[in-house]
Amino acid sequence: MVCREQKIRENRKRMTVTGIKEINKSRMKIELDGEFAFVLYRGELAAYGIKEEQELSEESYREIITHVLPKRAKLRVMNLLKTRSYTAHQLREKLRAGSYPEAIAEEAIRYVSSFGYINDAQYAADYIEYHKEQRTKTRIFMDLCKKGIEKSLIEEAWENIIGEERQELEKKQIIYWIQKKHFLPEEASPEEKQKMMSFLYRKGFSIETIRSTLSLDITPI
Repeated sequence: MVCREQKIRENRKRMTVTGIKEINKSRMKIELDGEFAFVLYRGELAAYGIKEEQELSEESYREIITHVLPKRAKLRVMNLLKTRSYTAHQLREKLRAGSYPEAIAEEAIRYVSSFGYINDAQYAADYIEYHKEQRTKTRIFMDLCKKGIEKSLIEEAWENIIGEERQELEKKQIIYWIQKKHFLPEEASPEEKQKMMSFLYRKGFSIETIRSTLSLDITPI
């Protein structure tokens, strides 16, 4: 009985490398027991003696999973954040594209978050501040949602930055589009006005603000 239990434990501690597939000249995709496990560099394959149809010890597997890959994932997100801001969702997508296991990706994101390098609320606020003159609220919300930011954070940032100035801001944006299209409300026919109203409505502006703005004396550019 003891020998049988010992054999079961030994079997659990060993995995078979069933596939090594080249991603590029330096990176290889590793399969263990017929399933994708992780991506390693060629030098790491040699360091851990990883060869197809050979066993990988639990010790080597744990070192790769708990040390090699987490360290690399953290460096990856740190390097990404050197050049521009990212949301947590965007970084997850980057790490997923690099074939990092989900648990390791989350560990890397928690790591950079602990230093304040990821702040979705601040990202939303900066995005709104930068685009508020040209983009509608609808467009801004849609853009930020696509970046994985929670709607509640977007709403809060919008209220803090725009607040009661929304209508005036929308008027400025409508005037921007009217001028860009060289549209003169006072000279336009009813059909042309209706066409412009439909265009602005599709952009996300309210009918009330569109009507109010089209009644202004707008100077062409």
